[in-house]
Amino acid sequence: MPLYTRGLMERARELRKNMTSQEKTLWDFLKSYKFKFYRQRPIGGYIADFYCRKLKLIIEVDGEQHNAPEAREYDRIRTEFMNSLGLTVMRFRNYDVDCNFSSVCMEIDRFAEAIKSPID
Repeated sequence: MPLYTRGLMERARELRKNMTSQEKTLWDFLKSYKFKFYRQRPIGGYIADFYCRKLKLIIEVDGEQHNAPEAREYDRIRTEFMNSLGLTVMRFRNYDVDCNFSSVCMEIDRFAEAIKSPID
């Protein structure tokens, strides 16, 4: 399956126009980050909330609907697919973005630093 699926572009545009408040908050941090991030990026048959090609990182912001058993299974399968492409998926709950935003940013920074200068 290709890394980029054109058929999802319209849906991705719609999602960019209608981001959740948590996605907007995180985007305010990521849009000027030291590594370029894209928002609502089609990858395979999915749309990643945020994607950084250089870090091979996907960041997802999950609402309460992700707690349902069917959603957890869907997310598991989706993550396995992304991992099979060599991508890492970081997931944050809406609550984390709302109440622990500095911790979310620090976790992203730690990941980026570890990728930038890997320990042998």
